[in-house]
Amino acid sequence: MDVNLLFSIDEHFTDQLMTTVYSIYVNSSPDNQYHVYVVQEEELQTTARLKAFLNQFNMTYHPIIIDKDDFSKAPVSKRYPKSIYFRLLAHEYLPTNLDKILYLDADILCINDISEFYTTNIDNYLYAASMHADALNLTGTVNKIRLDTDLDNYYNSGVLLMNLAYIREKVHPEDIFNFIEEYKNFLLLPDQDVLNKLYGDQILPVTDAYYNYDVRKDMTYQFVSNGICDTDWVINNTVFLHYCGKNKPWHSKNVTEKYNYMYRHYMHQALKGH
Repeated sequence: MDVNLLFSIDEHFTDQLMTTVYSIYVNSSPDNQYHVYVVQEEELQTTARLKAFLNQFNMTYHPIIIDKDDFSKAPVSKRYPKSIYFRLLAHEYLPTNLDKILYLDADILCINDISEFYTTNIDNYLYAASMHADALNLTGTVNKIRLDTDLDNYYNSGVLLMNLAYIREKVHPEDIFNFIEEYKNFLLLPDQDVLNKLYGDQILPVTDAYYNYDVRKDMTYQFVSNGICDTDWVINNTVFLHYCGKNKPWHSKNVTEKYNYMYRHYMHQALKGH
Protein backbone atom coordinates (compact mmCIF):
# COMPACT_ATOMS: atom_id res chain seq x y z
CA MET A 1 0.00 0.00 0.00
CA ASP A 2 1.23 3.49 -0.85
CA VAL A 3 1.20 5.73 2.21
CA ASN A 4 1.59 9.49 1.85
CA LEU A 5 2.85 11.31 4.93
CA LEU A 6 2.87 15.08 5.38
CA PHE A 7 4.94 17.16 7.80
CA SER A 8 5.72 20.84 8.21
CA ILE A 9 9.02 21.54 9.96
CA ASP A 10 12.19 23.60 10.00
CA GLU A 11 15.66 22.07 10.39
CA HIS A 12 15.40 22.19 14.18
CA PHE A 13 12.79 19.41 14.06
CA THR A 14 14.60 17.02 11.71
CA ASP A 15 15.47 14.56 14.50
CA GLN A 16 11.86 14.53 15.65
CA LEU A 17 10.52 13.95 12.13
CA MET A 18 12.97 11.08 11.70
CA THR A 19 11.80 9.59 14.99
CA THR A 20 8.14 9.78 13.94
CA VAL A 21 8.80 8.24 10.54
CA TYR A 22 10.99 5.49 12.00
CA SER A 23 8.31 4.57 14.52
CA ILE A 24 5.75 4.30 11.72
CA TYR A 25 8.09 2.12 9.66
CA VAL A 26 8.90 -0.41 12.38
CA ASN A 27 5.32 -0.77 13.61
CA SER A 28 3.38 -0.93 10.35
CA SER A 29 3.03 -3.35 7.45
CA PRO A 30 6.36 -4.14 5.78
CA ASP A 31 4.56 -3.97 2.43
CA ASN A 32 3.80 -0.25 2.76
CA GLN A 33 5.57 2.14 0.40
CA TYR A 34 6.07 5.55 2.01
CA HIS A 35 6.18 8.97 0.39
CA VAL A 36 7.23 11.67 2.84
CA TYR A 37 6.21 15.23 1.95
CA VAL A 38 7.76 18.01 4.02
CA VAL A 39 6.44 21.58 3.76
CA GLN A 40 9.16 24.12 4.50
CA GLU A 41 9.74 27.84 4.05
CA GLU A 42 13.19 27.27 2.56
CA GLU A 43 15.26 24.21 1.81
CA LEU A 44 16.21 22.48 5.03
CA GLN A 45 19.87 22.65 5.93
CA THR A 46 19.47 19.03 6.99
CA THR A 47 18.14 17.89 3.60
CA ALA A 48 21.02 15.53 2.78
CA ARG A 49 20.82 13.89 6.20
CA LEU A 50 17.05 13.49 5.98
CA LYS A 51 17.20 12.01 2.47
CA ALA A 52 19.88 9.52 3.48
CA PHE A 53 17.80 8.49 6.48
CA LEU A 54 14.65 7.91 4.41
CA ASN A 55 16.53 6.12 1.63
CA GLN A 56 17.63 3.34 3.97
CA PHE A 57 13.94 2.46 4.43
CA ASN A 58 13.14 2.88 0.73
CA MET A 59 11.05 5.94 1.53
CA THR A 60 10.76 8.74 -1.01
CA TYR A 61 11.44 12.30 0.14
CA HIS A 62 9.37 15.09 -1.42
CA PRO A 63 10.33 18.60 -0.25
CA ILE A 64 7.54 21.17 -0.66
CA ILE A 65 9.24 24.55 -0.53
CA ILE A 66 7.00 27.57 -0.05
CA ASP A 67 7.97 30.59 -2.11
CA LYS A 68 8.90 33.56 0.06
CA ASP A 69 6.29 35.69 -1.74
CA ASP A 70 3.48 33.23 -1.17
CA PHE A 71 0.76 34.22 1.26
CA SER A 72 1.32 37.87 0.42
CA LYS A 73 -2.43 38.36 0.87
CA ALA A 74 -2.57 36.44 4.11
CA PRO A 75 -2.74 38.13 7.53
CA VAL A 76 0.80 37.58 8.81
CA SER A 77 2.32 38.82 12.05
CA LYS A 78 4.51 37.61 14.91
CA ARG A 79 1.46 35.87 16.34
CA TYR A 80 0.30 34.61 12.95
CA PRO A 81 3.39 33.47 11.00
CA LYS A 82 3.05 32.00 7.52
CA SER A 83 3.56 28.54 8.95
CA ILE A 84 0.03 28.48 10.42
CA TYR A 85 -1.31 28.14 6.88
CA PHE A 86 0.90 25.28 5.77
CA ARG A 87 -1.13 22.26 6.86
CA LEU A 88 -4.45 23.91 5.93
CA LEU A 89 -3.28 24.85 2.44
CA ALA A 90 -0.85 22.02 1.71
CA HIS A 91 -3.20 20.85 -1.06
CA GLU A 92 -2.24 23.96 -3.02
CA TYR A 93 1.31 22.60 -3.31
CA LEU A 94 0.96 18.84 -3.30
CA PRO A 95 0.82 16.92 -6.60
CA THR A 96 -2.69 16.90 -8.03
CA ASN A 97 -2.63 13.11 -8.47
CA LEU A 98 -2.59 12.60 -4.68
CA ASP A 99 -6.04 11.87 -3.27
CA LYS A 100 -5.15 11.11 0.36
CA ILE A 101 -2.38 12.09 2.75
CA LEU A 102 -1.78 11.81 6.49
CA TYR A 103 -0.57 14.98 8.19
CA LEU A 104 1.30 14.50 11.48
CA ASP A 105 2.87 16.91 13.91
CA ALA A 106 6.51 16.06 14.49
CA ASP A 107 5.96 15.43 18.21
CA ILE A 108 4.06 12.21 17.53
CA LEU A 109 5.16 8.63 18.07
CA CYS A 110 3.59 5.64 16.31
CA ILE A 111 3.44 2.45 18.39
CA ASN A 112 1.05 0.29 16.33
CA ASP A 113 0.19 -0.26 12.66
CA ILE A 114 -1.23 2.79 10.87
CA SER A 115 -2.75 0.78 8.00
CA GLU A 116 -6.29 0.52 9.35
CA PHE A 117 -6.42 4.25 10.08
CA TYR A 118 -4.89 5.22 6.75
CA THR A 119 -7.48 3.19 4.84
CA THR A 120 -10.41 4.76 6.71
CA ASN A 121 -13.13 5.73 4.25
CA ILE A 122 -13.33 9.53 4.26
CA ASP A 123 -14.92 9.93 0.82
CA ASN A 124 -17.66 12.14 2.28
CA TYR A 125 -15.40 14.14 4.60
CA LEU A 126 -12.57 16.62 4.28
CA TYR A 127 -10.61 15.17 7.18
CA ALA A 128 -10.58 12.53 9.88
CA ALA A 129 -9.43 13.87 13.26
CA SER A 130 -9.82 13.47 17.01
CA MET A 131 -10.99 15.54 19.94
CA HIS A 132 -8.74 14.99 22.96
CA ALA A 133 -10.10 13.28 26.06
CA ASP A 134 -12.04 15.56 28.38
CA ALA A 135 -14.05 14.02 31.21
CA LEU A 136 -16.64 16.84 31.25
CA ASN A 137 -16.28 17.98 27.61
CA LEU A 138 -15.30 21.43 28.85
CA THR A 139 -12.95 21.93 25.90
CA GLY A 140 -15.73 21.35 23.40
CA THR A 141 -18.19 23.55 25.30
CA VAL A 142 -15.80 26.47 25.75
CA ASN A 143 -14.69 26.42 22.12
CA LYS A 144 -18.28 26.04 20.91
CA ILE A 145 -19.06 29.35 22.61
CA ARG A 146 -15.77 31.04 21.70
CA LEU A 147 -15.99 30.16 18.00
CA ASP A 148 -19.79 30.44 17.82
CA THR A 149 -20.37 26.99 16.33
CA ASP A 150 -23.02 24.31 16.72
CA LEU A 151 -20.39 21.58 17.06
CA ASP A 152 -19.69 19.77 20.31
CA ASN A 153 -16.25 18.61 19.19
CA TYR A 154 -13.09 20.70 19.07
CA TYR A 155 -10.67 18.74 16.92
CA ASN A 156 -6.92 18.61 17.41
CA SER A 157 -5.06 19.35 14.18
CA GLY A 158 -1.94 17.33 15.02
CA VAL A 159 -3.24 14.22 13.25
CA LEU A 160 -5.24 14.86 10.11
CA LEU A 161 -6.15 12.24 7.54
CA MET A 162 -6.83 14.40 4.49
CA ASN A 163 -9.18 13.75 1.59
CA LEU A 164 -7.22 15.88 -0.87
CA ALA A 165 -9.65 15.48 -3.76
CA TYR A 166 -12.49 16.91 -1.67
CA ILE A 167 -10.29 19.50 0.04
CA ARG A 168 -9.33 20.97 -3.33
CA GLU A 169 -13.03 21.62 -3.95
CA LYS A 170 -13.91 23.04 -0.54
CA VAL A 171 -10.87 24.63 1.13
CA HIS A 172 -9.88 27.97 -0.39
CA PRO A 173 -7.11 30.35 0.72
CA GLU A 174 -9.31 33.46 0.63
CA ASP A 175 -11.83 31.91 3.04
CA ILE A 176 -9.07 31.20 5.53
CA PHE A 177 -7.41 34.60 5.11
CA ASN A 178 -10.73 36.43 5.54
CA PHE A 179 -11.62 34.43 8.63
CA ILE A 180 -8.29 35.12 10.34
CA GLU A 181 -8.48 38.82 9.48
CA GLU A 182 -11.97 39.06 10.95
CA TYR A 183 -11.34 37.00 14.11
CA LYS A 184 -7.64 37.62 14.70
CA ASN A 185 -8.25 39.12 18.15
CA PHE A 186 -10.15 36.04 19.34
CA LEU A 187 -8.09 33.12 18.03
CA LEU A 188 -6.04 31.08 20.52
CA LEU A 189 -4.67 28.33 18.26
CA PRO A 190 -5.07 29.92 14.84
CA ASP A 191 -4.77 26.97 12.44
CA GLN A 192 -6.74 24.70 14.77
CA ASP A 193 -9.42 27.36 15.28
CA VAL A 194 -9.73 27.77 11.50
CA LEU A 195 -10.05 24.01 11.05
CA ASN A 196 -12.85 23.78 13.60
CA LYS A 197 -14.76 26.93 12.69
CA LEU A 198 -14.73 26.61 8.92
CA TYR A 199 -14.58 22.85 8.42
CA GLY A 200 -15.55 21.19 11.71
CA ASP A 201 -18.84 19.89 10.33
CA GLN A 202 -16.95 18.09 7.56
CA ILE A 203 -14.58 16.14 9.79
CA LEU A 204 -14.97 12.44 10.54
CA PRO A 205 -14.39 12.00 14.30
CA VAL A 206 -12.03 9.18 15.25
CA THR A 207 -11.19 8.03 18.76
CA ASP A 208 -8.22 9.85 20.23
CA ALA A 209 -7.31 6.96 22.52
CA TYR A 210 -6.38 5.11 19.32
CA TYR A 211 -5.27 7.86 16.96
CA ASN A 212 -4.20 10.95 18.92
CA TYR A 213 -3.46 9.97 22.52
CA ASP A 214 -2.48 13.08 24.48
CA VAL A 215 0.18 11.74 26.86
CA ARG A 216 -0.50 14.55 29.35
CA LYS A 217 -3.99 13.17 29.98
CA ASP A 218 -3.17 9.62 30.99
CA MET A 219 -5.40 9.70 34.08
CA THR A 220 -8.26 11.26 32.12
CA TYR A 221 -8.22 8.39 29.62
CA GLN A 222 -8.28 5.87 32.45
CA PHE A 223 -11.16 7.72 34.14
CA VAL A 224 -13.42 8.10 31.09
CA SER A 225 -12.78 4.46 30.07
CA ASN A 226 -13.50 3.09 33.57
CA GLY A 227 -9.93 1.89 33.84
CA ILE A 228 -9.78 0.13 30.49
CA CYS A 229 -7.21 2.49 28.94
CA ASP A 230 -4.32 1.57 31.19
CA THR A 231 -0.71 1.35 30.03
CA ASP A 232 -1.07 -2.20 28.72
CA TRP A 233 -4.13 -1.19 26.69
CA VAL A 234 -2.25 1.76 25.20
CA ILE A 235 0.73 -0.37 24.23
CA ASN A 236 -1.52 -2.90 22.51
CA ASN A 237 -4.04 -0.57 20.87
CA THR A 238 -2.96 3.05 20.52
CA VAL A 239 -1.52 4.02 17.15
CA PHE A 240 -0.32 7.58 17.82
CA LEU A 241 1.00 9.03 21.05
CA HIS A 242 0.95 12.82 20.87
CA TYR A 243 3.43 14.69 23.06
CA CYS A 244 1.42 17.91 23.25
CA GLY A 245 2.42 20.96 25.24
CA LYS A 246 5.71 22.60 26.08
CA ASN A 247 7.41 19.72 27.90
CA LYS A 248 8.80 17.53 25.16
CA PRO A 249 10.28 14.03 25.63
CA TRP A 250 13.55 14.84 23.88
CA HIS A 251 14.41 17.22 26.75
CA SER A 252 16.42 15.21 29.26
CA LYS A 253 14.68 16.78 32.25
CA ASN A 254 11.43 15.03 31.26
CA VAL A 255 12.66 11.44 31.05
CA THR A 256 10.97 10.32 34.27
CA GLU A 257 7.52 10.06 32.66
CA LYS A 258 6.75 6.61 31.27
CA TYR A 259 5.78 7.66 27.75
CA ASN A 260 8.86 9.86 27.52
CA TYR A 261 11.03 6.80 28.10
CA MET A 262 9.27 5.13 25.19
CA TYR A 263 9.84 8.13 22.93
CA ARG A 264 13.51 8.38 23.80
CA HIS A 265 13.99 4.70 23.02
CA TYR A 266 12.57 5.21 19.50
CA MET A 267 14.61 8.38 19.02
CA HIS A 268 17.78 6.52 20.02
CA GLN A 269 17.02 3.72 17.55
CA ALA A 270 16.12 6.14 14.76
CA LEU A 271 19.19 8.33 15.13
CA LYS A 272 21.85 5.66 15.61
CA GLY A 273 24.46 6.45 13.01
CA HIS A 274 22.60 9.57 11.86
